[in-house]
Amino acid sequence: MQLWKGRFKKELSKTTNDFNSSISFDSRMYKEDIEGSIAHATMLGRCGIIKQEEADDIVQGLKGILADIENGTLHIDMEAEDIHTFIEGELTKRIGDNGKRLHTSRSRNDQVAVDIKLYLKKEVVNVKKLVVDLIKVIANKAEKYSETVMPGYTHLQRAQPITFGHHLLAYGEMLLRDVSRLEDCLKRMDEMPLGSCALAGTTYPIDRTITAELLGFERITNNSLDGVSDRDYCIEFASVLSIIMVHLSRFSEEIIMWCSWEFKFIELDDAFSTGSSIMPQKKNPDIAELVRGKSGRVFGDNMTLLTIMKGIALAYNKDMQEDKEAIFDAVDTVKMCLTAFTPMLDTMKVIPQNMRKAAAGGFINATDCADWLTKNGVPFRDAYKATGELVARCIELGTDLENLPIEEYKKVCDVFNDDVYRAISLETCTNERKAFGGPASENVKAQAKRVAEIAKNL
Repeated sequence: MQLWKGRFKKELSKTTNDFNSSISFDSRMYKEDIEGSIAHATMLGRCGIIKQEEADDIVQGLKGILADIENGTLHIDMEAEDIHTFIEGELTKRIGDNGKRLHTSRSRNDQVAVDIKLYLKKEVVNVKKLVVDLIKVIANKAEKYSETVMPGYTHLQRAQPITFGHHLLAYGEMLLRDVSRLEDCLKRMDEMPLGSCALAGTTYPIDRTITAELLGFERITNNSLDGVSDRDYCIEFASVLSIIMVHLSRFSEEIIMWCSWEFKFIELDDAFSTGSSIMPQKKNPDIAELVRGKSGRVFGDNMTLLTIMKGIALAYNKDMQEDKEAIFDAVDTVKMCLTAFTPMLDTMKVIPQNMRKAAAGGFINATDCADWLTKNGVPFRDAYKATGELVARCIELGTDLENLPIEEYKKVCDVFNDDVYRAISLETCTNERKAFGGPASENVKAQAKRVAEIAKNL
């Protein structure tokens, strides 16, 4: 029976019921719905709104339902309108009229809101743990490869020498910001809406602080209209999840390039690669490609939530039922991606010699050559021009700056001497960049330890 049946004389058509029903996706909140109802019934008893023995009867009945669902002896009826209807109906079936007292001073509007918040508070913590696990892998690999020289890129062109550890730590910083955003999101989510009822509160002498304390909320919502119509926390969580997916997608793009024969900087473990149905030589980075592809799915969930909420007048509207599928899908997708991505990264083989070989090409030490001239008294713009001429000469001769004879250097600028070769060696180029945040190996090791320590304490 629908909770709202009294006003209507006709049965709801099956087509309308199927269209209206949300149990196919809100059934995952059965535990949160029961937890919320136990807290609500406890509060009703303490405040004398229902008799204490009635409250106790309801609490015991709800605990029995939870136990039976979790041990598999009670199956959720997918023909029910929603999880709230199913649980209240099952409660009434078990304990009789006392079960009908549970909904006193409560609406499905605030009931739904508290269920979603209880559920998402747990999921924020779950996602945070998975992100932290990835950060730990990144920090470990960054320290291991703190001296592995590779080309750094701008515009996907070789630009300046860095180390692989330095490159990895860039993603470590992104993910640390993601953790911070998750923590901020959780703070704003930690407001209990129960007691807002349909939109205007209740005339019963309820004590919302009791319910908030029982459910582990930091505080209660201040406005009953906002309490039932707010879905900012869903949108914010989906936004944070979208940013996480941006970072995972960018990382995936690089992994896809790095394991191609054109780069061959890394090789993915067989456990995280697939083959071709027709080309026996292929080893495809499908995990990274799927993560990159699934980012669009999470962005779509975020846009769904924004679109649902943008034109809704206060307070609750049925449109808001669509919030759950979107946020649940975003959470599930991000968790799945992190669960696959982290071990893929952890087990990948790094090929330092190929990184070093790539770094040797592309004249990525040209800036260091110009800087050497500047440190020896040549104005930077003149040094820049001279180095550009040297690069052009290298291209003509089919060589690079490290192997260009000193005579060629002196033809361009007589300030050059043999000391320039040490200055433009790739190892010098990276290790002399000691300014905080730079790719010097000592910096990378220190930053890797810092990131690992932060992750350990999160």
